[in-house]
Amino acid sequence: MGRPGNIGVVDTLEYLLQFLEGRGLKVIFDEDTASLMERPGLQVCSRAMLGEACDLVIVVGGDGSFLHAARSLARFNKPVLGVNRGRLGFLTDVSPDKIDTKIGAVLDGDYAIEQRFLLSMEVKSAGNPIGEGIALNDIVLHAGKSVHMIEFELYIEGQFVYRQRSDGLIIATPTGSTAYALSGGGPIMHPRLDAMVLVPMHPHTLSSRPIVVDANSEIKLLICTDEICPVVSCDAQTGPALRAGDWVYVNKHPFKLRVIHPPGHDFYEACRTKLGWSSHLTSPGD
Repeated sequence: MGRPGNIGVVDTLEYLLQFLEGRGLKVIFDEDTASLMERPGLQVCSRAMLGEACDLVIVVGGDGSFLHAARSLARFNKPVLGVNRGRLGFLTDVSPDKIDTKIGAVLDGDYAIEQRFLLSMEVKSAGNPIGEGIALNDIVLHAGKSVHMIEFELYIEGQFVYRQRSDGLIIATPTGSTAYALSGGGPIMHPRLDAMVLVPMHPHTLSSRPIVVDANSEIKLLICTDEICPVVSCDAQTGPALRAGDWVYVNKHPFKLRVIHPPGHDFYEACRTKLGWSSHLTSPGD
């Protein structure tokens, strides 16, 4: 799978195709990616069924491309590997110039697999479902295009937590803790944690802070504001507009994504590289 609109992606797809075919492997493209290649005779299937057709899915693009792939592939329980042609690249951790060594090692059986859980979201109005979605990174309640505060109530496992006025709320997985939630002042969570974090966005009180809860908790939001129609989004995808009295339900998704890492992957090294942490290393005895 490749991200359209980036000429570097096409170059990487071409190289990847030659590399994989050179290993005697059958390569299948989804329809959108095949259209980027402008090459006859490619094996093609629909993006929705790519997880059923393949033993390994390689995503070429940025983290946004990887998120899109995750939402469609999780139910197939197939491993996913990312080649980074984006900016940050927390999820797509193979650089294009290391395809031979890194992907070659994976194909030889030298790799690690992480299970990343996703979140499911459902919106109900007057008891009737009006929207749903899946997110690997986060589910965000926000004001949409307007600049207004939102008033809402938060419930965790059926218990009332608070009524808040803010720009919104970010509900993030450990995978999403290094994305929008981090910009909002949330903690960095190790990917293996079975937890999620709730990060208020510019709350109208100094005492409101991020909350880390068990990943199996049910999160409920009651929309109280009637001045605007806020929006709830899954991984920054356009979601339904909400009105006062609507409920948003967030739970752990039943399927997990299997993320493959080539040898040498180190979460903390990724943090140092992507977030600009100091790389000074003292000796073990210091």
